[in-house]
Amino acid sequence: MRFRAGFAVAALVLSTGAVSVSASGKDRRLHATKECSEYHGNAGEWCTISSSNVRSLPVGTKVFYTQPIDIPVGMLDSNVVLDAGNGNRAVGRCTFDLATGLGLCTFSDGTGRLAGFNARIEVASLGGNDFSWEGSYSFERDRD
Repeated sequence: MRFRAGFAVAALVLSTGAVSVSASGKDRRLHATKECSEYHGNAGEWCTISSSNVRSLPVGTKVFYTQPIDIPVGMLDSNVVLDAGNGNRAVGRCTFDLATGLGLCTFSDGTGRLAGFNARIEVASLGGNDFSWEGSYSFERDRD
């Protein structure tokens, strides 16, 4: 059974109402969208950031999923890597419920411009292959 890219991608994207995860106390709001036509629920596939208010996550940043969708359970629960190119990466985990279309991603650190990146992001489908990411983010050292 093949899932549309949008459902699988939604796992990375989060709906609204994020909670702070920063130790710095300088949490900011993250507003982004993802396009997931390259994601079909398999490990190693990705979505692409199509809009973002965070300079360190520019349009074109890839969101790679390392685990496949668990079809019998109806959810994605995967380690993820944000890859903004040139060694700028962040690591995290995303969980997405295919039945409700809601998900949560958390990020705890990174390299390059994403070093010290912390985020809690809720995912929601915008229809088709598009998803919103809404949440809070911070850097251990304020840089964005």
